Amino acid sequence: MLLFAIVVTGALVRLTDSGLGCTDWPECNAKTFVDVSSKHAAIEQINRLFTGAVGVAVIAAVLGSLIRAPRRRDLTWLSIGLVAGVMGQAILGAFVVWSHLNPVLVQGHFLLSMVLMANALVLHRGAARDDRAPLSGGWSLPVVGLAVVGAIAVVTGTVVTGAGPHGGSVDGEPIERLSIGTLTAVRIHSSAVFVTLGLTLWLAHRARRSNDNSSERALELLVLAAIAQGTVGYIQYFSDLPIVLVAIHVAGATAVWLAIVNVVLVSRRAGVTSAARVSTRS
Repeated sequence: MLLFAIVVTGALVRLTDSGLGCTDWPECNAKTFVDVSSKHAAIEQINRLFTGAVGVAVIAAVLGSLIRAPRRRDLTWLSIGLVAGVMGQAILGAFVVWSHLNPVLVQGHFLLSMVLMANALVLHRGAARDDRAPLSGGWSLPVVGLAVVGAIAVVTGTVVTGAGPHGGSVDGEPIERLSIGTLTAVRIHSSAVFVTLGLTLWLAHRARRSNDNSSERALELLVLAAIAQGTVGYIQYFSDLPIVLVAIHVAGATAVWLAIVNVVLVSRRAGVTSAARVSTRS
């Protein structure tokens, strides 16, 4: 939840032109560590506040994985991965400020957040799994394909953002955007989204025919999230990208990505169940 809050508040920082509300890192500016004297500084400070809260949460996750009985290596490494990701975000955030909001670094900021979100969901599900439950040997090719095209859709979405108008400004001058045309970026992104949705619908149909209820529910959730996200995307595009809809679209992109990761995790469990049924029948 805190990672999700960072994504949304980070989007608001950019959309409200508050990316340089704090001109330094880790202090807000040369005079004060925390500064809420202006709207832009306050918005940037809120985002940094959530970063601190996430730091506390991931430290708690590491401690939890170490004192858990029995201790599991996978949970320990996943929790350490969260710490490494948060540290990476802090370092990248500093470079974003120092580079005056370079769009490529801003993209990296969001994409690293998606990696952290996936890590957190895998850790959460792994901690809830029965220690005696077996693990599947892997995932089916279509599920791997879904994860790949879904990741491409997320990455190309950041390209649309980097080419779009909401990049902020420095001393009243707009931040230089990516050289790719916005319309071209939108077409590439939309194509990746359509492929993702088509593959999801096919997998949902296959899960229904095989009575794989857990995978079917996970895929239906992804279909609903993708349709809602696509609807918001088209509305924002044809209404000249209003800030509120862009912020909702960023939150929706995060939700869709988590739904994709959920499908991958559920399909692995479903694979275990299917294998167990085959073994029992044999």
